[in-house]
Amino acid sequence: MAHVAQWKYGEIERLTSLFVNNKVIGIAEIGGIPGPQMQQMRANIREKATIRSAKNSLIVRALEEAEKKVKGISGLKENMKGQSVVIATDINPFSLFKEMKNTRTMAPAKGGEIASHNIEVKAGDTPFKPGPIVGELQKVGIPAAIQEGKVIIKSDKVIVPAGEKIPTEVAKMLTRLEIFPIEIGIGLSAVYEDGGIFTPDVLDIDTDKFIADLQQASSNAFNLALEAAWSAPQTIEILIRKAHGHAYLLAIEKNIYSKETITQLLSKATASMLSIASKTPDALDDELKKKLT
Repeated sequence: MAHVAQWKYGEIERLTSLFVNNKVIGIAEIGGIPGPQMQQMRANIREKATIRSAKNSLIVRALEEAEKKVKGISGLKENMKGQSVVIATDINPFSLFKEMKNTRTMAPAKGGEIASHNIEVKAGDTPFKPGPIVGELQKVGIPAAIQEGKVIIKSDKVIVPAGEKIPTEVAKMLTRLEIFPIEIGIGLSAVYEDGGIFTPDVLDIDTDKFIADLQQASSNAFNLALEAAWSAPQTIEILIRKAHGHAYLLAIEKNIYSKETITQLLSKATASMLSIASKTPDALDDELKKKLT
């Protein structure tokens, strides 16, 4: 029987404890992130989440062990890919995804990477002095020239289309031009919370738009409830005022006397009387004539 190092058992126990004692657990892929950038990313999120690195096989074993106490958490292993880390936190999955997305930054290309977008150089001045650099730029497909004693790029040029491999020489020149085309960051693969597993296609939302949509939906529902006279704590006060207004107008229209309507009804009667009187001015006394003038 193969000997299993004691430290592995200890690591599985620590990971299992992390899974059991935290509300939200994420699995993320960190392949290709240089050490210094990874340390900075850890530091930036330390107050909100714990990031722990371990071999994928140990993470899987710990997830299976944690399943005994936290139902459904072992499903995270189906979403593991590449070099994985565990993220433990109490913030909700959507906030965690946003935090991880904010870790992404642009880094220099080394050569051999696949361009995730068109890599383009823009027309304009360069930091270089005239010399052999012009030929080196042209060699990698950058339209360079000397103009007024400066090395310039004559026009915008896509030098690596999206989906193509970045040649090493192109990568070196991009770095010299301070063009960093590689996006690096902690890529969240899946998050567990309260028995459910959330993947990036669900978590990657425009928060501002989502809130605006909720506000619009709430407004639409409120207006519909008023239109349908749906009684609820949010609508009852307005519905009562609306009913009172309708009752008042109906009472005026039907000449129903009450403390609230008598003044308006007297004004209405006076206006009707004066309208009739105006049609027979010769039969009016002096007081009525004054009211008509």
